[in-house]
Amino acid sequence: MCETRGRRATPHERASLDVLGHESGASPMTSGDTRIERAGLKVSKILDDYVANELLHMVGINVDAYWRSFAEIVAEFLPRIDAVLESRLTLQRQLDTWLPEHAGASIEEHRRFLLQIGYLEEQRDVASIAIDRVDREIAAIAGPQLVVPLDNARFALNAANARWGSLYDALYGTNVIPEDGDLARGSSYNATRGERVIEFANQFLDSAVPLETGSYADVREYRLSVSLPTELTVELNDGRVSGLRDPNQFVGFAVDGISKRLLLVNHGLHIEIDVNREHPIGEKNPTGVADVILESAVTTIQDCEDSVAVVDADDKVVAYRNWLGLMAGTLQATFQKGGVEHTRRLEGDRSYVARDGSPLVLRGRSLLLIRNVGFHMKSDIVETADGRNIPESLLDIMVNATTALIDLRRLGRYPNSEVENVYFVMPKMHGSGEVALAVDIFAAVEKTLGLSANTIKIGIMDEERRTSLNLSNCIGAARERVIFINTGFLDRTGDEIHTVMTSGAVVRKEEMRSEPWLVTYERNNVDVALAMGFQGVAQIGKGMWTMPDAMAEMLEQKIVQLKAGASCAWVPSPTAATLHALHYHDVDVAERQNEIASQPSPDASDLLRLPLLGRSLSDSEIAEVLKINAQSILGYVVRWVDQGIGCSKVPDLNGVGLMEDRATLRISSQLLANWLSHGLVARDDITLAFVDMAGLVDQQNGGDMAYWPMMPNPLSSLGMGAALELVFQGRESPNGYTEGVLNTWRRRAKEVQDNEATGE
Repeated sequence: MCETRGRRATPHERASLDVLGHESGASPMTSGDTRIERAGLKVSKILDDYVANELLHMVGINVDAYWRSFAEIVAEFLPRIDAVLESRLTLQRQLDTWLPEHAGASIEEHRRFLLQIGYLEEQRDVASIAIDRVDREIAAIAGPQLVVPLDNARFALNAANARWGSLYDALYGTNVIPEDGDLARGSSYNATRGERVIEFANQFLDSAVPLETGSYADVREYRLSVSLPTELTVELNDGRVSGLRDPNQFVGFAVDGISKRLLLVNHGLHIEIDVNREHPIGEKNPTGVADVILESAVTTIQDCEDSVAVVDADDKVVAYRNWLGLMAGTLQATFQKGGVEHTRRLEGDRSYVARDGSPLVLRGRSLLLIRNVGFHMKSDIVETADGRNIPESLLDIMVNATTALIDLRRLGRYPNSEVENVYFVMPKMHGSGEVALAVDIFAAVEKTLGLSANTIKIGIMDEERRTSLNLSNCIGAARERVIFINTGFLDRTGDEIHTVMTSGAVVRKEEMRSEPWLVTYERNNVDVALAMGFQGVAQIGKGMWTMPDAMAEMLEQKIVQLKAGASCAWVPSPTAATLHALHYHDVDVAERQNEIASQPSPDASDLLRLPLLGRSLSDSEIAEVLKINAQSILGYVVRWVDQGIGCSKVPDLNGVGLMEDRATLRISSQLLANWLSHGLVARDDITLAFVDMAGLVDQQNGGDMAYWPMMPNPLSSLGMGAALELVFQGRESPNGYTEGVLNTWRRRAKEVQDNEATGE
């Protein structure tokens, strides 16, 4: 049990809520916020002040005209968004009826039914994508992709600056180098561990940019020729002189006194060898190399969706303001580390001399995309004249596109898109009609902001069943804008479970990865993208590595995503990006995509094969699944509700830290809701499992002074109430989405905490 550390009664206890009987509904606006009338819209004053005084002031747009234009967009698209949401519910009701009545139906029967109701679309003959302009980071460079919560300025900056990373630091600070015996990190520099780091780095250089003769471990001196074009040679310990096996891999250099920065390239990614014998590392390294710097996170998704806890105008403006700071180049974050205050800002570009003697400048920052919320989310931050909440996605698209004008007009300190694009990732779209709807919204926003057609590009998350089944049509609906297609195992599994909820109990989470539908889903995504012309034009992405402390395991396993044809894959940290970059030096993604494109595509009918359990489980197996999922859900939700942390590292039952966000929550809550629906577990079993896990979750958060313990009265905890509702209402929740429940309970927690702070 976690100590309460001498505090008075927690907000959970003061709230005295009957959490098991609660039904979520619309939440009121943040206490103290007022409305401003704008063109018939009722706008939160907090948002209105930000838009008028910060955003529009910077880009020179009239406030009244801006809101008039947005009101027109709301009037046009709110009914269309409502229609697609109602269509989702109608299709799900038809599936809920048909599936149990046709248990054992063949895949072909299932397919015919889906075609009949319009869930499955007739495949249209669509030409390849036709993009007028796209940045090289998306079209030509295969590399790691970071996803980061935009509401945290420090994290947003870390990700933006993760374009370059120290290989030495990434190796020394993670379990890639074993941490036992004389290799333990310890509290001070371990020279033995450092030697192992240098050995690993030399082996990497031997593989990625090999010398014509010898090994990087045997280098005595790095030399640059005086004549142009500049040549790089090395003198080895035995006196031999060698150049690179491929001299063209050397592309530039920078010299500052005795320090040399040597720039090489492999598979489109740059490698910088820093030679400095006066550096503490370089003086101990026989080769004189102080570090090896890798081009790492080529692109970053700044996230307004699954990894944030944004529930009201205060929260939303924090995210919007951070995006503005990134576009303007003014964002900074000050924090304490090791008792020392640090301030983080955006990094500048990196300057070199090219081999021909001309200046060579490389971007110092990751290319930034931004992920907006899905169509299903409504917000009272802005209401219509008759009091209806507007689709939050409309607000995100309008405000974030307006903010990008800072970049498009080159008003910021650093450019983001060299070709003047805005890159939006759109999640949780169901089928090609919804993709077409997003395209229409983009076009309306472009017209409002005076942007040329197709300035706003779209990344399509292939994370919902109707999108997977109709993928080519979805891509075709955005063929002039689509620059990204990505698989997302967790959300896709959550939607799979919810869609087939009435057909029977589904397999456990760990068994899902080997289910035929999921194997086919991962392959089909790549096949369709290649067939529609993505290679050399747009990204084909794969999902997140969820164990940020298990970097050795990531190095061993994540390379399979590149071998499967991915040109980018998600990583949870800048360190992980640097280590994952090693895979892109091992695998020539363009060559691998050519191989895949030349092979016949497998039958995609397995996408309709249901992931049903098909066997009995023992009481102990069921109890173990309950424990695993209860602990996972509770560990994430209690911090989301109480502290507003949208993405966090949550220890599992064995203490292994796993990155959790709403996607992981969706699959866990839907699994338990499915088992509850089919009688594998009872409501009381679930409640008892969550109560049993409350003490463990408290212990795991014992070092967090901002954490509110659930014990000794776990059922009075707001986080517990939210966690249980996610399961008990999981079958009724549209598509199994978790945002409605989380937002309701988070807003309640903020109100209780505000009252606690003011003594009310």
